[in-house]
Amino acid sequence: MEPIRVGLVADPAAPTAIARRLTDLGPLDGSGHWDITVLSEPFTTGSEDVGVAVGRLQDRAREHDWDLVVGLTELPLHDHEGRHLLVETDPEQRTAVLSLPALGGLRMHTRTRRAVRSLLTDMSDPHPTDEHHVTLPRRRGHWRLLTGMVLANRPWLLVPGLKSALVAALATGAVATVNSTVWLLASSMSWWRLVVATVASIALVVGWLVIDGELWDRPDDDSTQARHRSRLYNGSTLLTLTAGVLICYAALYVVNLAWAYFVLDPDVMGSYLQNPMSHADLFVLTWFVASAATLGGGLGSGLESDEAIRAAAYSKREQDRRDRLSHD
Repeated sequence: MEPIRVGLVADPAAPTAIARRLTDLGPLDGSGHWDITVLSEPFTTGSEDVGVAVGRLQDRAREHDWDLVVGLTELPLHDHEGRHLLVETDPEQRTAVLSLPALGGLRMHTRTRRAVRSLLTDMSDPHPTDEHHVTLPRRRGHWRLLTGMVLANRPWLLVPGLKSALVAALATGAVATVNSTVWLLASSMSWWRLVVATVASIALVVGWLVIDGELWDRPDDDSTQARHRSRLYNGSTLLTLTAGVLICYAALYVVNLAWAYFVLDPDVMGSYLQNPMSHADLFVLTWFVASAATLGGGLGSGLESDEAIRAAAYSKREQDRRDRLSHD
């Protein structure tokens, strides 16, 4: 029996990495064989252009003489009614597009593997189903998609991009920790004021990074789909940046706490403040210092590189895809 020639067309970066781990896929029942080829290409131009994406996949299938073709994209997809799409298929042309963020972001390889195998099995059937798309639930689907988009942004990779800001914050924190005025301020602050200081410092840094990196996406036109796409992009960008700054904040807190335990003596602090102090009070001091240092370090430095900016924003990566397509 001739093997079925399968093409996996994947967006660059993470979707391509996932696709390359699927080349060993085969039918569950063991009948037949799939000869899978991976092509890394930005075949999507926007979350509203599902038909255009399917058309490009069909063009690639004819060019490479594939029997089946599946596109893996990191973009959110929508149908004509504005519902979030997991899969869009053309059974007659044996073509499918899978939106990876719609899988939810967790266990991406396992879920993608299961979804692609199911799509290939259905499309290799001589009598495919008439179902052309699979949508997500309206309410739960929105949060599932947003979670998938944030995890696709990989916020933990923002830490190297925030290296200059983190170094500035660490230097600020190291100096502030041994400042007697800072001891006095920290000891006078109630817990709710410390919480407000934490939230405000993180929010201000996130806002500054959005402005400094020009990460805010604006609709291309006045259509409902364009506005919805921009809201989705901006929401994922804000959540990604917030997660990245929180990771940096936690790292800053741990380092400053270790520094405070190493250089400070609670008895000396207590005699200066004329109030008994213990090692537990160093946690409060570090909390206050972390907020102040985050604000000072974040506002004093921008993102380290364009790559870090683009990793945090769907709109920037989408612009990269459009630029690449325009040059092809």
